[in-house]
Amino acid sequence: MTKTMSQTPAARGFFMPAEWEKQEAMWLAWPHNRNDWPGKFGPIPWVYTEIIRLLTQVAMVRLVVKNAAMKTQAQEHLSQAGVDLDRVEFFEIPTNRVWLRDSGPIFLKNKRGESAMLDWRFNAWAKYSNWKLDQQVPQEINRTFQIERIEPMHKGRRVVMEGGALDVNGKGVLLTTEECLMSAEVQVRNPGFTKEDYEQVFADYLGIDQVIWLGHGITGDDTHGHVDDLARFVNPTTIVTVVESDKSDENHAPLHDNLKRLKRARDSKGKPFDVVTLPMPKPMVFDDTRLPASYANFLICNQMVIVPTFNDPADRIALATLSELMPKHEVIGIHSTDLVWGFGTLHCMSQQQPA
Repeated sequence: MTKTMSQTPAARGFFMPAEWEKQEAMWLAWPHNRNDWPGKFGPIPWVYTEIIRLLTQVAMVRLVVKNAAMKTQAQEHLSQAGVDLDRVEFFEIPTNRVWLRDSGPIFLKNKRGESAMLDWRFNAWAKYSNWKLDQQVPQEINRTFQIERIEPMHKGRRVVMEGGALDVNGKGVLLTTEECLMSAEVQVRNPGFTKEDYEQVFADYLGIDQVIWLGHGITGDDTHGHVDDLARFVNPTTIVTVVESDKSDENHAPLHDNLKRLKRARDSKGKPFDVVTLPMPKPMVFDDTRLPASYANFLICNQMVIVPTFNDPADRIALATLSELMPKHEVIGIHSTDLVWGFGTLHCMSQQQPA
């Protein structure tokens, strides 16, 4: 149900809700690509099992499985862990990878109770050659839901975008980074696009009227600057952002610059945002590779917040900070030292579907 529009989605009242708004379901994809966790794939299905066990307590989980055999494997893991399978809906969709934050659709809604989905062009972060199955995920999902599927266009071409590149407060403000969307040296997504082009895309398709541009993302992030490893809204006026206290660490300077940018930012009424810092865990290195371990990659699902933890003293600080900021939510740590070897954790692997 791809629709040709005379008006933009925003002009028709559609917008991207904030993550803390009521959700109908959370989308995940069962892990199968061993190359994403070389040498450490064994525990990954069990990490997913625990995440699904928690999420099914507060929402339906819609689980993409590569094929029937993979569905059986997932069901066996979930059953062993005591997951209520009545809270899991399975969708057999072939995929290259499982990072649905980026390959999956972004769901929109309007005040009339209507839904739509954005189907961005996906090119595997302009990095990997095997992405064509992932590109089809939104269309395959919509074979079941049959809601309006919109392919964002700008300057006569389909826009390349990933959900991890942006974060919204549901009130017209969006966070993103220059490294991700403006860098010409790496990760070319939409050659020739300016900041003004992106801001127009966000206005037209997400209902955004203000974009806060941060600089660089964290070291080790192979998406080159996704904001969901960096800074996130936790309510319409509060932003959490990661900082590195060790001045010798390569994350220190760019994260300090982002903090300054956030403190300078003002909303449409000229008011500053409440900016709260989260620590960074100590550097995580595996097979001589710096990993993108970050507490900012937490996931909000209805009354629950699940947070990646890394066997680090800073785990408790991150959990306590988010608990204080979101007192009506149950904040739970998920051991992610194996998961992050795939260069992503909880937010990267998921995509919420609003109620």
